[in-house]
Amino acid sequence: MAKLLTATSHDIGGLDVKRILPHFDKKMVGPFIFFDHMGPNHFPRGEGINVGPHPHIGLSTLTYLFTGSIYHRDSLGNSLQIEPGDVNWMTAGRGIVHSERESLEVRASEHDINGLQCWVALPESMTEIAPRFEHIKKQQLPEKIEKGVLMRLIVGDAYGLSSPVKSYSPMFYLDTVAEQGSYITKPHPHHETAVYVIYGEVSIGDTRYTQDNFVLLDDSEHEITTHVHSRFILLGGSKFNKVPYLHWNFVAYSKERIEQAKQDWQAQRFAKIPGDELEYIELPFAKK
Repeated sequence: MAKLLTATSHDIGGLDVKRILPHFDKKMVGPFIFFDHMGPNHFPRGEGINVGPHPHIGLSTLTYLFTGSIYHRDSLGNSLQIEPGDVNWMTAGRGIVHSERESLEVRASEHDINGLQCWVALPESMTEIAPRFEHIKKQQLPEKIEKGVLMRLIVGDAYGLSSPVKSYSPMFYLDTVAEQGSYITKPHPHHETAVYVIYGEVSIGDTRYTQDNFVLLDDSEHEITTHVHSRFILLGGSKFNKVPYLHWNFVAYSKERIEQAKQDWQAQRFAKIPGDELEYIELPFAKK
């Protein structure tokens, strides 16, 4: 039977966030080890997102927006604005630093933000690869249109489509808009699969789910039915046999590697972000 995972609320750099993964009942769905719904938020002039430089190891970050924009900078020298429908995919590997802020023009006007950020754990053999960054425009992403259903494949492989984003384990992440009365089968019968409802109402088995519901399907459930026009995210992938440790922004398969990353950040041994090197987020609960 499908399981509903409830979110917890957080404030991240002035942004209201609903956090679903990691969850007490489920640490990962396929390689997805972290799932945040950012917003929807409305900001007056002069206010907005302000997440200063912070580090990551052992994962890829995936940012996907419905409305608004975020200005991304990282220690590889990338500096660009993320727009709705684009894929911002940053693989930390052995270590990267980035910030998530806004452009001057956005901050100077009233604006909204609504989107998702996920962290995708790297397989154990790939945690120390060199960091890399990809930004893929929505026009480059494959889409499927059939029987009142429009799907955009963001990352991974599904329904005979393959995303240009380089992923490191079998996975899928799809943005789906479906008319009332549509039937959608899950992409891979043997992959862990979850549905996150952006708006509308869907059925999985005998249960109906609505906006902001994150639903984990079991092995016997293969179909999603829409009762009204709906938008939802389909995500999942091959189950990880070993669940890595997650501490703050770090993912690793040993506590020793986590401790090393903490020490490196506290000692400011990570690379700096060109153009955004004057501030940084301190390690939580670090000894002064």
